[in-house]
This record gives sequence, structure tokens and C-alpha cells, in this order.
Amino acid sequence: MAALQNQGFIVQVVPVIMAGGVGSRLWPLSRRLFPKQFQPLAGDRPMLLETLQRLDGLATDPAVLICNEEHRFVAAEQARQWGGALATILLEPVARSTAPAVALAALHLRAADADPLMLVLAADHLLADTAAFHEAVATGALKADQGLLVTFGLTPSAPETGYGYIRRGAALGGSPPAYLVAGFIEKPSTEVARAHVEAGDCYWNSGMFLVRASRYLEELQKFRPDILAACEQAAANSRQDGDFLRVDATTFAACPAESVDYAVMEHTDAAAVVELHSPWNDIGSWAALWEVADKDAQGNACRGDVLHVEASGNLLRAEHRLVAAVGLRDTVVVETKDAVLVAPRERLGGLRQLVAQLAAAARPEEEVHRQVYRPWGSYDSVDAGHRFQVKRILVEPGASLSTQMHHHRAEHWIVVAGTARVTLDGRETLLAGNESIYIPIGAVHALANPGKVPLEIIEVQTGAYLGEDDIVRFADRYGRD
Repeated sequence: MAALQNQGFIVQVVPVIMAGGVGSRLWPLSRRLFPKQFQPLAGDRPMLLETLQRLDGLATDPAVLICNEEHRFVAAEQARQWGGALATILLEPVARSTAPAVALAALHLRAADADPLMLVLAADHLLADTAAFHEAVATGALKADQGLLVTFGLTPSAPETGYGYIRRGAALGGSPPAYLVAGFIEKPSTEVARAHVEAGDCYWNSGMFLVRASRYLEELQKFRPDILAACEQAAANSRQDGDFLRVDATTFAACPAESVDYAVMEHTDAAAVVELHSPWNDIGSWAALWEVADKDAQGNACRGDVLHVEASGNLLRAEHRLVAAVGLRDTVVVETKDAVLVAPRERLGGLRQLVAQLAAAARPEEEVHRQVYRPWGSYDSVDAGHRFQVKRILVEPGASLSTQMHHHRAEHWIVVAGTARVTLDGRETLLAGNESIYIPIGAVHALANPGKVPLEIIEVQTGAYLGEDDIVRFADRYGRD
């Protein structure tokens, strides 16, 4: 059993990483099936991986990772890249905000006869000072072990209106210091935020928590028994599926959606706040990303292949091609393979309406990128037209696609790199570079990479219907229907 030690005090801590959400305010980079927490926003590593690596050097028990059912394979792959100890990946069949998610984690731990402190972290926050984070966790563990529900507060650097605030009360000691919570303040106006900053007794609410599993469930029972009852029923009907823990979808879908703050923290008389001395940002919008990004002398935050002339105060992000700006001021330009966003920095509030329009029109740009990640690798839809589609498929070493057939399309596979093992109507064939095979409509087939290097193939589909739902799976090593 791992333990956190501070000044002779030892306590068991389990990190609970919340990786749900869709990050619609960061479209077109963040999309429903590949949201912001799995992407590199402020650095070179995905936000989830950054969060997991922040645990390195902090002696804790194996972590519980919570994510949406649709994101399970991406989350599992990034956890594998981290290499740290993971207890389970808890799957939410639908998003119900943070209070039910933390309840599921607490119920899972209690079912195993454990009652650790849960260090609840969001997977998509930027936290620059890892050492300060570890110090704050050590202080928080002392207070949480006394039965307090601990949150972490950041000293405001400006009268920010996009964050909630925590007003501190009586001092509890510690280094960094801890205080009882005197009150929570919703996202304020500029005038109110300025008054809080000048008063010097308020912190930004980080949305990170440290609380014993049983204490959280006690307080949830007191203030939101309806949420706890739904989560208990969903957890009672859970099942382990390899690395994943699946809760009952029907029961959990009926659970009210509520945050930890609204459900518990704003009502309990046992809330405490620990100062966290680190630059922090929840990267909730392109404007927030511009604030924390490195900028040139003209205030431009540039990433990728970007050129600009007489431009200032912009966020210019090129994912796949050259982005050129002339005379642009205080504007966000984000380029992806299939969409480009252009908006004044102060008008980004309308982005959610735009994403809602995409969803209402059933546009694929709301849901997926042109490159789609699968448990076996990824595919990129290179071109499409009347009765044809071309994809670039990448299969990781040792991985395989499901055994399947299609009612409406035929496929032609050309190997570009690596070795392909193709099974076609029961007959197995090995293909090397520049070799190809034809898959007729209705043929039962499978594709695997038996080699030690990635397999890259070009797939040409032809037929009357080319949708991804024209797949009949007979066998799948990843447990997909």
C-alpha cells in the first residue's frame, strides 16, 4: 500500500482523475469524440497525460480514471503512455457532471473495503508548479484525514470573471496554509471580482478536491440523496470488462447532473481550502489558452506553420497547413484538416451556439476529426465522392481490426508500409509493401498487424452506402458490439 507522508504523518491517497466533458468552447480542435483533455493544448503532451505525470513523485495508491464510454480507448492508451499505476478506468455511459462521477469512484473504493482519501483532479487543467501542487496535497491530506472536505484555492492574479471564488474563514495552520471555507462565490461581475481580489481573502476555485471516500458519501447522502441513490444502484450493477469498469447505463442515465460544488461543497459545514501557489488555468476557451501561451513581441501566440505581418494580439494555430495573417488584431484563427475557426477574441462566447448548429445539422465536424482514433490505431478520411471513399489506415504493431463484413461496400487495400495479415472468408494472406487485396461485398474479413512496426494501408471503398455503421462484427478483441 502506497502512502503520502508529510512531517511524520502517513495517509493513503487514491488519485481520482475526471476525464469527461467535450470542451465545445475549444472547437474545432476539441470535438465530441476526441475532446480537449486528450489533446496537447498548452504543450507537447495531451492534457490527460500532463495530469497523470503530475502525480509522479507523489506517493499514492493506483489511480482511478473516469471517462466517457466513447473515450475509453484513447484514455487507456494515454494512461499506458504514462506508465504509472492505474487501478481501473471507470466508464460513464452518459455525462452527469462531477458529483455523480466522484460518487461512483467512492462507491468503487468502498466496495473493495477501502476508505482512502480521494485526490480528485480534472484532466484538462494547466498547473505549472508541480512541487507546489505536491506541497498543497500534503497539507490537504492532513486536513482531510480529520474529516474535512478539502478544496484547493489559487491566489487571484487578476479580477477574473470566468472563475468561481472561495472566501476563506478561520485559519487551520499548515504550510501552505489551510482555512475553513467561509463561502463560495459564483462567477462574479468585473466589479465584484475586483473587490474580492483587493480584499485579499478570496481564492480562485480550482475544482480540485481531497476528501475521504466515506465522508464524501456521507455528505452527499445529507444534501443530495437522490444522486447517491442513483449512483449506488448503477454501481451495484457494475461489471469489470478488462481494464474498464462499466456501471449500469439505464440507472446512471436517470441520475441528476450536478457538480461537486453545487451538490456538496456549498452546503457542508466541513469545507476547507488549502492555498496552492502555482500558475493555473482550466483552459476553458481559446481566449484562456491565449492568456497562458508564449507570445511574440506583438502579442501573437502562434503554433504550427504560421506567418504574420502587421498582426498583434492573435492566437494563430495551424495543425496541418500554412496559416498566414496580415493586419489581424486580437483574433483567433484555428486550422484543422476539415475546419477553420476565425473569431475576434472577445466574441468567442458564440462558439457554443455554432457547435450546437453543427450538431443540429448532424455535421460530422461536431463529432469527429477527419482522423479518427480506434483501439487498434487510426484512420484518416483522405477523399470522398459519389460512391467512393479513400482512407489512410494505421494499425499499431500487434493490433487487429474486428472480423467483419459489409452489406453495401467493397474495399481495396494497398499496403504502403509494414506487413498486413488479411483473413478473407477463412483464408489467411500476408501482404508486404506495394501489395494489395480486394474485399468483395459480403465477404467476411479481418486485418491485423503481426509485425513490430506500424502498418499503413490505403483503403478504397466503393458502393452505394459508405457509412461507418455498415459493419457487421463477428469477433472483436476490444469488446465492441
